[in-house]
Amino acid sequence: MTGARGVPARVPARKTLAAAVALVATAPLLSGCFEEPSAHEAVRDFLVGWQSGDYLTAARRTDGDPAVVAKALEDVRLQLDAASLRFKLTGVSRTGDGSEAGFRAEVDLGENNPLWVYQGRLPLHLVNGTWKVRWSPSVLHPQLKEGQRFAVPPSSDSRQPVLDRNREPLQRDAELYVAGVTPVNLKDPERLCEELSEVTGFAQDRLLSRIRSAPPNELAPLVTFGIRKYLELRPKLEAIQGIKIIPQKQPVDPDAPTQIVGRVSAVTPESEQQLGGPQRAGDSVGLSGLQKAYQDQLTGATAIRVITLDLKTGKEVAELAKWEGRPNTSVLTTIDTRVQGAAETAMSSASVGAMVAVKASTGEILAVSTRRLHQEKDALAGKFPAGSVFSIVAADALLKSGVTAKQRLPCPVERSVGGARFQQTAGPVIGTPTFQGSVANGCVTALAALGRRVDALALQASAESFGIGSDWQLPLKSFSGSMPKMAGNAARAKAIVGQNVRVSPLTMALIAGAVKHGTWHPPLLVKQPASPDPEAETAPARQPDPIKLDPKRVAALRALMRAGVAKGTAATANANGSPVHGITTGIMSDKSWFIGYQDDVAVAVLTENADPAAIAGRFFHLLHATA
Repeated sequence: MTGARGVPARVPARKTLAAAVALVATAPLLSGCFEEPSAHEAVRDFLVGWQSGDYLTAARRTDGDPAVVAKALEDVRLQLDAASLRFKLTGVSRTGDGSEAGFRAEVDLGENNPLWVYQGRLPLHLVNGTWKVRWSPSVLHPQLKEGQRFAVPPSSDSRQPVLDRNREPLQRDAELYVAGVTPVNLKDPERLCEELSEVTGFAQDRLLSRIRSAPPNELAPLVTFGIRKYLELRPKLEAIQGIKIIPQKQPVDPDAPTQIVGRVSAVTPESEQQLGGPQRAGDSVGLSGLQKAYQDQLTGATAIRVITLDLKTGKEVAELAKWEGRPNTSVLTTIDTRVQGAAETAMSSASVGAMVAVKASTGEILAVSTRRLHQEKDALAGKFPAGSVFSIVAADALLKSGVTAKQRLPCPVERSVGGARFQQTAGPVIGTPTFQGSVANGCVTALAALGRRVDALALQASAESFGIGSDWQLPLKSFSGSMPKMAGNAARAKAIVGQNVRVSPLTMALIAGAVKHGTWHPPLLVKQPASPDPEAETAPARQPDPIKLDPKRVAALRALMRAGVAKGTAATANANGSPVHGITTGIMSDKSWFIGYQDDVAVAVLTENADPAAIAGRFFHLLHATA
């Protein structure tokens, strides 16, 4: 008999269903099916006793040895590792002095596993005037014969890797250690499980049920350990008689960007309860990053088979049911290992900082590198003041409002706008610079004065066209930026120089990419699968549409960013190859920004007490050197 393919939705936690609930539905179905009350009682007592665990009562309704039959009925639950069994009478036929009752069995294999349904038959005959079930193993299942038993050998594929854009793995193999047993060799399984439970924390009954449901002559994996945990527990494990330790390689040791890829651990007692699925020893669980977000795709769902085994040889006799589970698949990211390597090397000179590099023409995230900051929580989802590099976004609104690149703006050391005071942290500027020069050199006092020249709606519109506040979709936490309500000159002045604007490094890299490409693109980190939810539709989550910028203003913004490197404070970003475009801030609350691009790679660098433009320059130089 072959079960339905696929695993239906089940209750997450393993539960033994209350027999009393099932019997309310079952017992009435047994009534009125036989003319003789004694026959009714025999069928009822047998099925109700088997279902509720009153095995001796059920056994006494058969013509077999009550002790032997009771044990056989109990073994069904143990060998199948079943959470519950339910029965429903389906019909009765009479043939001379004998009768036969048909029943439908529903076996809950537990732990999100499928429901096994099969049709059984109970032959009955009169023994000294009393109806009895004619005992044989076929009463348990039509295909079960003498000298055979049930078994449920699970099987699952090894964890699939997280890949870079060129399908190279973003993690290395690491050795896990699987503790298992061969059931037929165990003298005292209960004692072994008690000892193993004390050492590992796994529930004793779950360990024992895995042993009893496994093929006796095959190794049954029970618990998996990482290297540290294994070395810690090794003496205690070796003291448990019957345990065998098998090393197993799995792709669990992340390469850069390590916090984006994420950490992986062997299944622990805590993660087993949280996952609520058919995880077994040898399985692994993602603890963070993409490994956690795509846990179900990377591991798939355990395939389940119900089989019969020959007790003498231990060999499989018949397959009674099979569920393929869900195949696992790798996760294809947009990370470029070469770009990531350049980012790691460039950022090594910073004590604190973050860099995000994106493909300007698509928004694909190419690299994420940090020092003493978190790649997901800070580089993708951080909420930092934007500083004067945000003037490139404000410039879009200012240019539309009539400000020109050549317009001259005084850049005093201090200035008050609408009651808010602004300081030029880089010191006084000689002469009266142009608007282009003020952007290139991050002249806060000159740029803040332009808060009187633009309205709040225009600033908000330009910010939105660069993705600020956009509802983009990423499998990891991220932040697209935020702007306050700008009621008054002071609030607009602060927005122009980024003091009241909050952004992540990812936000700013995408802004630089938009200037380069002329279109803002939402970020993309994972190409396949389309969604972290394996049960979701195949269509990807809805992303904001790309936003095309005004071509004339884009040309002016590119000129502003080129001036930042050619004539401004971002000059240290110069690199070999094609020109670098970019602007930088002065130190702001001990943090500084650089945003810019070269060719089709756009970056944002945020550092503490370091020159972000110099780090960007080294990054672009390394890219050309390794091309």
